[in-house]
Amino acid sequence: MSAPYKSISTDQAPSAIGPYCQATVHNGTIYCSGNIPFDPKTMQTVEGGVEAQTQQAMTNLLNVIQAAGGDKSTILKTTVFIKDMNDFAKINAVYEKNLAPYKPARSAVEVARLPKDVLVEVECIATVKA
Repeated sequence: MSAPYKSISTDQAPSAIGPYCQATVHNGTIYCSGNIPFDPKTMQTVEGGVEAQTQQAMTNLLNVIQAAGGDKSTILKTTVFIKDMNDFAKINAVYEKNLAPYKPARSAVEVARLPKDVLVEVECIATVKA
């Protein structure tokens, strides 16, 4: 019996640090796991503060989407988990730069703690490019 979805894995983003995959694809929809600001080669958090961490998390996310058959134009919805809402403007600027000219639906939430004590995590739902 085959799986009801396809698991996605790319070395262009950090490998999963738990019992999950980087993304799944089902019926043309990509469901991306949360992407934290790890360098995929070292599996360590990038240095440089919240902007550098947001850039790495976005790069990881876009690489997973590409591996799954999509691109930034196919993102339908994102969720951004933020350690400190005071960083929202900085995170937003990096987020917008990475997704322009597209503006998918988004939720942004402040959380008490993120994996490996990173400052930001980004997940999304996208579609496979037609």
